Parts: sequence; C-alpha cells; structure tokens
Amino acid sequence: MPLPELTAATDVLLQTTQSDALSQIQSDFLLNSSLWANIALAGLSIVLFVYMGRNITDSRAKLIWGATLMIPLVSISSYLGLASGLTVGFIQMPAGHPLAGQEVVSQWGRYLTWALSTPMILLALGLLADVDTGSLFAVIAADIGMCVTGLAAALVTSSLTFRWLFYAVSCAFFLVVIYALLTEWPDSAAQAGTGEIFSTLRVLTIVLWIGYPVVWALGVEGLAIISSVGATSWAYSGLDIFAKYVFSFLLLRWVAGNERDVASMSRTAGASPADD
Repeated sequence: MPLPELTAATDVLLQTTQSDALSQIQSDFLLNSSLWANIALAGLSIVLFVYMGRNITDSRAKLIWGATLMIPLVSISSYLGLASGLTVGFIQMPAGHPLAGQEVVSQWGRYLTWALSTPMILLALGLLADVDTGSLFAVIAADIGMCVTGLAAALVTSSLTFRWLFYAVSCAFFLVVIYALLTEWPDSAAQAGTGEIFSTLRVLTIVLWIGYPVVWALGVEGLAIISSVGATSWAYSGLDIFAKYVFSFLLLRWVAGNERDVASMSRTAGASPADD
C-alpha cells in the first residue's frame, strides 16, 4: 500500500543527520569543491582586505571598509556551515517538479549568507554613492525580502505552485533593488564625485546578481535543466566569487587610493542646511 511507503520515506527524511549530509557532500566532488574553493578565497580576502584598510583613517571610508570586510567574513562562516553539513538538508520535491519524489540536497544555508552579505554590498555602494538614508534603508529591506522569499521558494515541498510564487515575489523584490541601482543611486554618485567607480561596481553587481535567479530557475531547485546538485552549487559559488570578493577588492582598492575624496564626502554629508 502507498501509505506505509510514504510514511517510511518521511521517517528517513526526519532521521537525516548532519553526518549524513557531510557524507553526501564529501562524496560529491563538484559539490564539495564548490564549497571549499569559496572558503579558501574568503579567507584570503579577509587577510587582503585587512591589509588594504590598514591606513584608512576617515570615518566614512572606515565604514565602507568595515561593511566590505563583513562580506568575506559572513561568507567564510556560511561556507563552513555548508561544508560541515550544518546548513544543508534533504528535501523531497513536490509533484510536477522534474525531480518529483526524489530526495534532493538543499543548501538552504546559502540564503542565510545572502541575507547577511548582500545588505553589506548595498550598504557599501550606498555610502559610496552618498544616497539618502531612506533610499538606502528601502533598498536593503527589499534585498532582505528577496533573500527570505528565495529561501521559502527553495524549501517549499508541499506545492510546486507555491515554490514558483515565492520565486516570483523574490524576483519582484529584486526589481526594486535593480531600479534603485539603475535610476536613483547613479545620480547621487555623480553628485558625490564617485560616478565612475560606482558605475563599474553597479554593472558588476547587476549582471552577476541577475545570474542567481537564472541559476535557481535552471538548477535543481527550479526546472532542473541543470540536474546536478554539484553543478548548481558551482554556478552559485562562481557567482559568489565575483559578486563578493572581486567586487570587494575593486571597491576597497578605490577607497584606499581615494580616501581624500571619501573624506570630502564625509564633510559634505555632515554639513548642516545652513551651511549650504
């Protein structure tokens, strides 16, 4: 009878342990290497970024540096969680999914990483562009909403429809972020005198961030066109490498070499309306 089989399958899922997850990860070379590559690069980035910011003295430049340093700090913690099996689970895909009924490795810890690291990216960009506090808060809030609903899309197993509904909501939040980066923030950056570096980082961010929902849709969580968990993981990890470490290096190199310009922004931001 199907009922006992379903109950047995559920019992197996409930009894899955971190040791089971760790064994699964270590037995998949693509999956395991995609995690450890980021752990190594995050560690190197932390050391490099600390060195790059050693002589920064301006308060605004320090804030940008601190926000940027948080990106690899969050990443190395998160990827260690993934590699150890702490933030990895097994879910059974719902009816209608290409992998329906199959037990699939879910790297739900990635969404926690993005929920903590991507706001730091936007904070650093917002400070660089000298955007107003209200706009910065709204964009970061939309970004967190994007990550949380993305997590929901990845974990829902009761209905394929709800998976895609959460995915659509996540993309809607993402459009808010894209709109600000394309329309409002460039004007602020131009007025602050950081338009050139902001433009470079904006293009890098938008192009790479678009890759995440594309990978979700094509990977094991969505249409399973990329049906390998390891290949999907490498796609995410590759995006993380450029969207986090390369982005952070370019930003910190500019801040360290143009601290006077950043300091000038600090004085302007601190001026009272009567001073205008």
